[in-house]
Amino acid sequence: MSATLLEATRAYHEEVERLERTIVKDLQNDPTSNRDRLHQSHRVRSMIDQISDTTYKLIDIYEDNDYARKDEIAALGGQMANGTSVFSVFYDRLKEIREYHRRHPSARVVDVTDEYEQMLKEEPQIEFSGEEGSGRYLDLHELYNDYINSKFGEPIEYSAYLQVFPQAQKIPRKLKLTRQYKEYLNKLLEYLISFFERTEPLQDLERIFSKVKSELEEQWASGVVPGWENDTHENGHDPSEHTAIDLDYYSTVEELIEVGPERLKEALAALGLKTGGTIRQRSERLFLTKDTPLENLDKKHFVKGSRGSEQNGVASTPQQTNDWKEIALMEAKMEKLCDLLQETIVRTKENVEKKQALTYEEMEAEREEDEVQADTESDDDEQQIYNPLKLPMGWDGKPIPYWLYKLHGLGQEFKCEICGNQSYWGRRAYERHFKEFRHQHGMRCLGIPNTKNFNEITSIEEAKELWDRIQERQGVNKWRPDLEEEYEDQEGNIYNKKTYTDLQRQGLI
Repeated sequence: MSATLLEATRAYHEEVERLERTIVKDLQNDPTSNRDRLHQSHRVRSMIDQISDTTYKLIDIYEDNDYARKDEIAALGGQMANGTSVFSVFYDRLKEIREYHRRHPSARVVDVTDEYEQMLKEEPQIEFSGEEGSGRYLDLHELYNDYINSKFGEPIEYSAYLQVFPQAQKIPRKLKLTRQYKEYLNKLLEYLISFFERTEPLQDLERIFSKVKSELEEQWASGVVPGWENDTHENGHDPSEHTAIDLDYYSTVEELIEVGPERLKEALAALGLKTGGTIRQRSERLFLTKDTPLENLDKKHFVKGSRGSEQNGVASTPQQTNDWKEIALMEAKMEKLCDLLQETIVRTKENVEKKQALTYEEMEAEREEDEVQADTESDDDEQQIYNPLKLPMGWDGKPIPYWLYKLHGLGQEFKCEICGNQSYWGRRAYERHFKEFRHQHGMRCLGIPNTKNFNEITSIEEAKELWDRIQERQGVNKWRPDLEEEYEDQEGNIYNKKTYTDLQRQGLI
């Protein structure tokens, strides 16, 4: 109704306070899924941005550069510069209020509480690609193609690329100074920033990058930036320190020819010199740098658009040093983002390796299942699991299927004292363990033969009592281990000791 600065100031303060209360109320609700967490974070971020914008408006009002606020306060006290009395100001304001209600007879007071309550139910639109899976995975396929098709990259699998792309220090320095690498690094950094802002909107990237930049400045001044150690010092290095060949060991061009064409080419490229021609021409061109500074060489020896002083090596210019520092800063930012997204990178790598073992139909079915789970998954570890039949839990923390429980008896646990209190789940596993090495070794340690008489015996005391009864019934000397002790081969065939030993001696088993 009123367009005065004081009324606008009051309204702005009220808006800030209401937004702060709405943020507190929203954060008091624990999200039950990853999607709810993203929506909550983006809602809070949006409200924080509104608070910032409103605060800037209040700062402009309080600074009062045009003295409008000062004049309005003076007018309320009747201190007008033109001599207008306080009553005239009062009646002018009263007239303005009446005129407003005359033009808007149906105006009513609007309760803004409902409007702020509605903000808690908003679901912001967050754009993710299909590969990103609502922010759970990274989608680096385009950058992966750029990497394997570049000079600084190597032909590796996508899963391996997810492990090596944060390790920028492993790329040779001379390859980092190319335009292709800088464009690749810029695209990678832009994607990571975009993904981080979409998944963690409440993080302050400017503050994080400011700290990264200050740390890089200190390391750059000390010359300890990983991958840039040789380029962070000032001018004055010997050219031989930056070439692949130490020319002090060679006194003639003929001796330098023996190095080979490839090493000569690498050394020339490191200095920004032309790498073409015969091996003698390359040797002569490189040998010139032994006694002649690069700055004094003829331009015809250099690659077009390049001088020796502008390559990674000798007497770098301030402009080139700034370019190197810019690339190093981009690498530092990228590595910091990779540290913050480490769990997402590991999850992406595991998902890629899992998909490599699935067919197209299985991947589509899993994607649909993930979309359903995204709506229903819960982060609450204490959430009650519906299990009315009291089925045993599987490896994933969920009840095993009922048909599996009835078919194999997987819900039954059998313990064998002879095997060291080992647990066997299911009747089938329990019956098979009597023929396994662990049980046979346990019986052998007790001095008892592992015969059919001891099947279903898992207690040491019961086994000893049964063995005593057998000895009493048959006599101590009646036990014939060659015929009664059983052995099992790799295929599961059962033999007595005599037969097993004969077959093993003949090399048949």
